[in-house]
Amino acid sequence: MSNKPSDFPRKGTRTITDNRRAYYEYHILETFECGMVLMGSEVKSLRHGRVQMSDAHAQVVRNELWIYGLHITPFEKASYLNHEAKRPRKLLLHRAEINRLIGKQEEKGLTLIPTKLYFKDGRVKLELGVARGKKLYDKRADAAAKDAKRETERAMSQRGRGFQE
Repeated sequence: MSNKPSDFPRKGTRTITDNRRAYYEYHILETFECGMVLMGSEVKSLRHGRVQMSDAHAQVVRNELWIYGLHITPFEKASYLNHEAKRPRKLLLHRAEINRLIGKQEEKGLTLIPTKLYFKDGRVKLELGVARGKKLYDKRADAAAKDAKRETERAMSQRGRGFQE
Protein backbone atom coordinates (compact mmCIF):
# COMPACT_ATOMS: atom_id res chain seq x y z
CA MET A 1 0.00 0.00 0.00
CA SER A 2 1.44 3.36 -1.01
CA ASN A 3 1.09 6.65 0.85
CA LYS A 4 -0.45 8.66 -1.97
CA PRO A 5 -3.06 11.24 -0.92
CA SER A 6 -5.69 9.15 -2.74
CA ASP A 7 -5.09 6.25 -0.28
CA PHE A 8 -5.99 8.20 2.87
CA PRO A 9 -9.44 7.31 4.24
CA ARG A 10 -10.75 10.85 4.87
CA LYS A 11 -12.33 12.22 1.71
CA GLY A 12 -14.41 15.30 1.03
CA THR A 13 -14.86 18.36 3.21
CA ARG A 14 -16.09 18.64 6.78
CA THR A 15 -16.65 22.03 8.36
CA ILE A 16 -15.05 22.56 11.76
CA THR A 17 -16.42 26.05 12.42
CA ASP A 18 -17.78 29.14 10.69
CA ASN A 19 -17.04 32.69 11.77
CA ARG A 20 -20.59 34.10 11.68
CA ARG A 21 -19.44 37.20 13.52
CA ALA A 22 -17.20 38.09 10.56
CA TYR A 23 -20.22 38.31 8.26
CA TYR A 24 -22.00 40.51 10.82
CA GLU A 25 -19.06 42.86 11.42
CA TYR A 26 -17.53 43.02 7.91
CA HIS A 27 -18.32 43.11 4.19
CA ILE A 28 -16.40 40.12 2.78
CA LEU A 29 -15.04 41.21 -0.61
CA GLU A 30 -12.95 38.20 -1.63
CA THR A 31 -11.97 34.82 -0.15
CA PHE A 32 -8.87 32.64 -0.32
CA GLU A 33 -8.29 29.02 0.72
CA CYS A 34 -5.15 28.59 2.84
CA GLY A 35 -3.36 25.68 4.42
CA MET A 36 -2.08 25.92 8.01
CA VAL A 37 1.12 24.80 9.73
CA LEU A 38 -0.11 22.92 12.82
CA MET A 39 1.16 20.58 15.51
CA GLY A 40 -0.36 17.13 15.97
CA SER A 41 -2.15 18.06 19.19
CA GLU A 42 -3.76 21.03 17.40
CA VAL A 43 -5.15 18.77 14.67
CA LYS A 44 -6.57 16.42 17.30
CA SER A 45 -8.28 19.35 19.04
CA LEU A 46 -9.68 20.52 15.70
CA ARG A 47 -11.12 17.05 15.04
CA HIS A 48 -13.09 17.50 18.28
CA GLY A 49 -14.17 21.01 17.23
CA ARG A 50 -12.31 22.76 20.06
CA VAL A 51 -11.58 26.06 18.31
CA GLN A 52 -12.71 29.68 18.60
CA MET A 53 -11.95 32.23 15.89
CA SER A 54 -14.12 35.21 16.73
CA ASP A 55 -11.13 37.46 17.55
CA ALA A 56 -8.75 36.09 14.90
CA HIS A 57 -7.17 38.08 12.08
CA ALA A 58 -4.37 37.50 9.58
CA GLN A 59 -1.40 39.66 8.66
CA VAL A 60 1.43 39.55 6.15
CA VAL A 61 4.73 39.80 8.04
CA ARG A 62 8.01 39.67 6.09
CA ASN A 63 6.30 38.18 3.02
CA GLU A 64 4.71 35.39 5.08
CA LEU A 65 1.05 35.12 6.06
CA TRP A 66 0.31 34.59 9.78
CA ILE A 67 -2.94 34.24 11.72
CA TYR A 68 -3.22 35.76 15.20
CA GLY A 69 -5.86 35.24 17.89
CA LEU A 70 -7.06 31.81 16.67
CA HIS A 71 -7.77 29.92 19.90
CA ILE A 72 -7.29 26.14 19.61
CA THR A 73 -7.90 24.52 22.98
CA PRO A 74 -4.98 22.31 24.11
CA PHE A 75 -5.64 18.61 23.62
CA GLU A 76 -6.21 17.13 27.08
CA LYS A 77 -4.66 13.71 26.28
CA ALA A 78 -1.48 15.14 24.77
CA SER A 79 1.86 14.83 26.52
CA TYR A 80 3.87 17.63 28.08
CA LEU A 81 4.61 18.83 24.51
CA ASN A 82 1.15 20.35 24.16
CA HIS A 83 0.65 23.55 22.12
CA GLU A 84 -0.11 27.09 23.25
CA ALA A 85 -3.76 27.99 22.72
CA LYS A 86 -3.33 31.37 20.99
CA ARG A 87 0.08 31.10 19.35
CA PRO A 88 0.55 32.70 15.91
CA ARG A 89 0.23 30.13 13.13
CA LYS A 90 1.68 30.30 9.64
CA LEU A 91 -0.74 30.15 6.71
CA LEU A 92 0.25 28.56 3.41
CA LEU A 93 -0.52 30.33 0.13
CA HIS A 94 1.20 30.68 -3.23
CA ARG A 95 3.59 33.62 -3.57
CA ALA A 96 1.37 35.40 -6.14
CA GLU A 97 -1.63 35.19 -3.79
CA ILE A 98 0.44 36.56 -0.88
CA ASN A 99 1.57 39.46 -3.08
CA ARG A 100 -2.09 40.21 -3.91
CA LEU A 101 -2.92 40.15 -0.21
CA ILE A 102 -0.07 42.57 0.54
CA GLY A 103 -1.66 45.04 -1.86
CA LYS A 104 -5.12 44.48 -0.33
CA GLN A 105 -3.78 44.85 3.21
CA GLU A 106 -2.19 48.20 2.37
CA GLU A 107 -5.51 49.59 1.08
CA LYS A 108 -7.26 51.78 3.61
CA GLY A 109 -9.89 50.00 5.67
CA LEU A 110 -9.25 46.43 4.47
CA THR A 111 -8.32 43.58 6.79
CA LEU A 112 -7.86 39.80 6.55
CA ILE A 113 -10.44 37.85 8.56
CA PRO A 114 -10.86 34.04 8.79
CA THR A 115 -14.38 33.05 7.77
CA LYS A 116 -14.35 29.24 7.85
CA LEU A 117 -12.17 26.40 9.14
CA TYR A 118 -12.60 22.94 7.65
CA PHE A 119 -11.01 19.61 6.75
CA LYS A 120 -10.52 18.98 3.03
CA ASP A 121 -9.35 15.47 2.18
CA GLY A 122 -7.85 15.07 5.67
CA ARG A 123 -6.01 18.41 5.67
CA VAL A 124 -6.96 21.51 7.67
CA LYS A 125 -7.90 24.46 5.47
CA LEU A 126 -8.81 28.03 6.41
CA GLU A 127 -10.99 30.29 4.30
CA LEU A 128 -9.57 33.79 4.58
CA GLY A 129 -11.68 36.80 3.61
CA VAL A 130 -10.54 40.25 2.54
CA ALA A 131 -12.97 42.40 4.50
CA ARG A 132 -14.04 46.00 5.04
CA GLY A 133 -15.67 46.95 8.33
CA LYS A 134 -19.42 47.68 8.38
CA LYS A 135 -20.91 50.82 9.83
CA LEU A 136 -23.82 50.63 12.27
CA TYR A 137 -26.35 51.58 9.58
CA ASP A 138 -25.02 48.76 7.35
CA LYS A 139 -25.64 46.26 10.15
CA ARG A 140 -29.18 47.60 10.64
CA ALA A 141 -29.90 47.39 6.90
CA ASP A 142 -28.64 43.80 6.78
CA ALA A 143 -30.83 42.84 9.76
CA ALA A 144 -33.88 44.48 8.14
CA ALA A 145 -33.25 42.65 4.84
CA LYS A 146 -32.87 39.35 6.71
CA ASP A 147 -36.16 39.92 8.57
CA ALA A 148 -37.97 40.82 5.34
CA LYS A 149 -36.68 37.67 3.63
CA ARG A 150 -37.80 35.54 6.58
CA GLU A 151 -41.28 37.11 6.47
CA THR A 152 -41.69 36.49 2.74
CA GLU A 153 -40.58 32.87 3.12
CA ARG A 154 -43.05 32.40 5.97
CA ALA A 155 -45.88 33.92 3.90
CA MET A 156 -45.03 31.75 0.89
CA SER A 157 -44.98 28.58 3.00
CA GLN A 158 -48.37 29.42 4.55
CA ARG A 159 -49.82 30.13 1.12
CA GLY A 160 -48.59 26.77 -0.13
CA ARG A 161 -50.38 24.93 2.71
CA GLY A 162 -53.69 26.59 1.94
CA PHE A 163 -53.55 29.09 4.83
CA GLN A 164 -56.43 27.91 7.00
CA GLU A 165 -57.56 29.82 10.06
